[in-house]
Amino acid sequence: MDFSPRLADIKQRLFPFPLEIWDGHTHLLGLPGKTPEERLERLLECASRLGIGRVCVFMGTKWQFDPTPEELREANEEVRRAVERFPTRAFGFVYVNPNHQVASLNEIRRHVRDGPMVGVKLWVARRCCDSALDPIVALAHDCDAVVLQHTWIKTTGNLPGESTPHDLACLARRHPDAVFIAAHSGGGNWEIGLRAFCETPNVYAELSGSDPTSGFTEMAMRLLGPRRVIFGSDAPGRSFATQLGKVLGASVDDDTKRLILADNLKKLLAPILKKKGVPV
Repeated sequence: MDFSPRLADIKQRLFPFPLEIWDGHTHLLGLPGKTPEERLERLLECASRLGIGRVCVFMGTKWQFDPTPEELREANEEVRRAVERFPTRAFGFVYVNPNHQVASLNEIRRHVRDGPMVGVKLWVARRCCDSALDPIVALAHDCDAVVLQHTWIKTTGNLPGESTPHDLACLARRHPDAVFIAAHSGGGNWEIGLRAFCETPNVYAELSGSDPTSGFTEMAMRLLGPRRVIFGSDAPGRSFATQLGKVLGASVDDDTKRLILADNLKKLLAPILKKKGVPV
């Protein structure tokens, strides 16, 4: 049976106006495929079904809370291989660990300054308010790279090195010229998390990861303005569809949806993409 007409009808219902979508948060872990390239191909195939044209991807096929320098190198090589296969559709962020500062700086030089990657990804090895992140952020800024930091507020308590939105706001105040993306925007208790960024204009709230709860997008837009909110899915850990639902089902106008779904991220990445000759 040919499902194409049905899919076309669904897309028309979902996207009744011309729409471009850039996903600011995806992974290779959890996807089928023997190689990083095969996994990214599968991710892009699924993304295309929902009209997602470009994705940011990071952290490789194996995750560690506190990766060694060797594990960082392996993860970043996997992502680099994958994005070099799809250079106009996937943008790599280099995964770093502040507990291994020299190795992290070398990874940024290798893959961002001298390679194809466009951002820096930090997870849960050390809370980002720590001064150990300062050289990492400084080098990222020198390379025109954005810094995407995992942020979360768990009711049951965060992991020992897991950053809260308030940690990121502290880091952002120390580096007012750098650009930060708050992954998950304080996921979990996002109503608390979003408020942490009201006085840090260089932090952009990214919506990925948490359940598609009504009001999330509206609150982010109300507190931070429509130009500081970015769509991300956290796929394949979360589905593209449920995460898109946060934006498409939000009580915001079509122009705001366009900003959140693509234009804001495009603007952040434009300087480094232009430097690397990637058309936007």
